[in-house]
Amino acid sequence: MTTMTSDEFAQRVFHSALGAIETLSIHLGDRLGWYRALAGGGPATPAELVARAGGAERYAREWLEQQASYGILEHEPGSGRFSLPKGAAEVLTDEGSLNYLAPLARMIAASGAQMPALVEAYRSGGGVSWSRFGEDMRMSQADMNRPWFERALPGAFASVPDLDALLRRPGAKVADVGCGAGWSSIALARAYPGLTVDGVDLDAPSVALATRNAGTAGLAERVRFHHRDAAALTSGEYDAVFAFECLHDMPRPVDTLSAARRAVRHDGMVVVMDEAVGESFTAPGDETERLMYGFSLLVCLPDGLAHQPSAGTGTVMRPATLRRYAEQAGYTGVEILPIEDFGFWRFYRLHH
Repeated sequence: MTTMTSDEFAQRVFHSALGAIETLSIHLGDRLGWYRALAGGGPATPAELVARAGGAERYAREWLEQQASYGILEHEPGSGRFSLPKGAAEVLTDEGSLNYLAPLARMIAASGAQMPALVEAYRSGGGVSWSRFGEDMRMSQADMNRPWFERALPGAFASVPDLDALLRRPGAKVADVGCGAGWSSIALARAYPGLTVDGVDLDAPSVALATRNAGTAGLAERVRFHHRDAAALTSGEYDAVFAFECLHDMPRPVDTLSAARRAVRHDGMVVVMDEAVGESFTAPGDETERLMYGFSLLVCLPDGLAHQPSAGTGTVMRPATLRRYAEQAGYTGVEILPIEDFGFWRFYRLHH
């Protein structure tokens, strides 16, 4: 990489600030329901927008103008109305789209709200637990992952014949550790009508949310959620154990993997989905690496270090790290499953 001059680096920081402002402004529009009001009701003046969605007209005018100045909204000079283009509407309002990224802005805002605690943690070596990040963080992760579980997970698993066959066994039962809001468990139950799923998570509000989600989906009889440690899984009870984007957050990942190995039957599977970062550290990194280091700095590493003793893995869990954890947990090998084009994630099968 060519070394930047001070002027060039100052320009970079300036553009980063513009990006941060844009992200936080998206969070405002999302939380206030203004994007949805524009997507559903068409162009609006500030007064028309607040009549539809609520809010203060003076703030609405400033936000609409800012959004248009950033090129997110379009402005109609003659009518004084602002409109949300179709492409932006999908990204900011379509909760079922794989392009839905409004929750990402919510996640960044939730991280920023904890900045004093993060600074203290960086000074002391302590942490900031998941519970401290609050509802915005919890919901942002759930909402951002949900479309991938609902739309992409069934096809991804169907493309792995032995995994698909296992999940189709009569009376098959699986565990979903670190289940969060339960969308992965619900997606599995929908894709495999004979499957029973136990979701397990240490975050009580997430378990309550997952239970409501399963009830709304009409799957409460086959999908149940439990507020407990994955280390308490019953030995030999499951045909498969899944850990979807959660192992890197766990302070004791080896204990969780050991419990998963004991919990599956002799011919069962343990599958881990985690971030698709590079095999090794390189600088500068690509966009995926940069995003994952951002999550690690602001959320995952502080959460992991909030509970001691801790492996302190962080979001950037490279394949070699997972292989080391798996070996320590008693597995004989780790295989990367042939599932591609699944967002920022990679799937591993752990052989036991």
